[in-house]
Amino acid sequence: MTTVRTRFAPSPTGFIHLGNIRSALYPWAFARANNGVFILRIEDTDLERSSQAAVDVILEGMAWLGLDPDEGPFYQMQRMDRYKVVLAELVAAGHVYPCYMSIAELDALRERQMATKEKPRYDGTWRPEPGKVLPLVPDGVKPVLRFKNPQGGVVAWDDEVKGLIEIRNDELDDLVIARPDGTPTYNFCVVVDDIDMAITHVIRGDDHVNNTPRQINIFRALGKESPVYAHLPTVMTETVDEQGEKHVTKMSKRNGAKPVTQYRDEGYLPDAMVNYLARLGWSHGDDEIFSRAQFVEWFNLDHLGRSAAQFDEAKLRWVNAQHLKAMDVVALSALVAAQLVRQGITADDRLPRICGLFKDRCDTTVALAQWVRGFYIDVTPSAEDVALHLTAEVQPAVNTLAEKLASCVWDKPSLAAAIKETLAVHSMKMPQLAMPVRVLLMGTAQTPSLDAVLELMARETVLQRLQNTGENVL
Repeated sequence: MTTVRTRFAPSPTGFIHLGNIRSALYPWAFARANNGVFILRIEDTDLERSSQAAVDVILEGMAWLGLDPDEGPFYQMQRMDRYKVVLAELVAAGHVYPCYMSIAELDALRERQMATKEKPRYDGTWRPEPGKVLPLVPDGVKPVLRFKNPQGGVVAWDDEVKGLIEIRNDELDDLVIARPDGTPTYNFCVVVDDIDMAITHVIRGDDHVNNTPRQINIFRALGKESPVYAHLPTVMTETVDEQGEKHVTKMSKRNGAKPVTQYRDEGYLPDAMVNYLARLGWSHGDDEIFSRAQFVEWFNLDHLGRSAAQFDEAKLRWVNAQHLKAMDVVALSALVAAQLVRQGITADDRLPRICGLFKDRCDTTVALAQWVRGFYIDVTPSAEDVALHLTAEVQPAVNTLAEKLASCVWDKPSLAAAIKETLAVHSMKMPQLAMPVRVLLMGTAQTPSLDAVLELMARETVLQRLQNTGENVL
């Protein structure tokens, strides 16, 4: 039985965003689901636009999401010698010919074709045919090399997403597969790589559909079978123009897409991101929330969607919140600690318990870290909250509570008892006392139960903050 071998082959010509990384997630999952091999290939032949910074974001983003390749990364620019060997084989077999048509001549040809409403394409001027007289070779011009595309018939493949696709060969012109300096071009390099790396399944965006018939013909010229193809629908996103009107457009850097690594910095969990991205084009019944292991167990190509999916950041935050709530507090606290370090705050062994107390209120680790800050650095309640909650009537009760907290045992039952006794002394209900105390302790009137918050806060900190009554709170 043939081993499944998939690949993710990004071009490092701009930072990788969620629309791109989904094209890594599905081949990774398909390889894992079938005990196969997942390969990372960096297609960096566009020297003018490729950058190391873009490569770094690809590697960082994949590492963060846990999409670890079994082989690679391989870099196309390091495989130039191999491409030239295969190119020579095609030349020797008569599948390639030199073309001396200049850029100016190509432009003029396209203008004539467009004027007569023809499809702009190379017209085969330099293609050798039996009995055909070719133009004289111009002096001092280095030719491109063109692939002799078959004439007549169709190129057909059964796409795992789109179904049967048929393209007439007569619609395809002779592709340039090597530049005047001998450097091979994208479509040729891809075929050589897929052959050498024994790729069995190509799962990629549907912007590559037009490349596929050309690549299949090159496979055939080299005497090889092409892989199974699955072309994924585009990921769309909503944008707002200068007039305030909303538009749904393809996700791209130009349309405000963020680098994958920015979501890491904004406090999203990698498993939540995998969960959300998986549902952007694939489904398993009505399941919305699932683990990475479940995704791999369930994944197949049969349930890839045919329609474009739309990115929804609010839905992503909801998915992230579900994973955050379910996450082990020790593992979660490690992520929150990293967020705190960025703010110059060092946590202690209370952190897992603090995270456990507040995680149900948060949708990112950044939001959770914001709650945790109050246990480690001073808080400053807003003037509005002070004026609303810390009235003259409530201050005696706050003072009584402070007196009781100064000497009570520091555990949750004892703290709850101190609160209850204070309420009884002043004939108050819980919200009348709890809300102003929360404002003083955490800078907000809304927190989990007051005794739980007190238990996780140092006694000295609590007493110091309870002294910040209306007269001295900023």
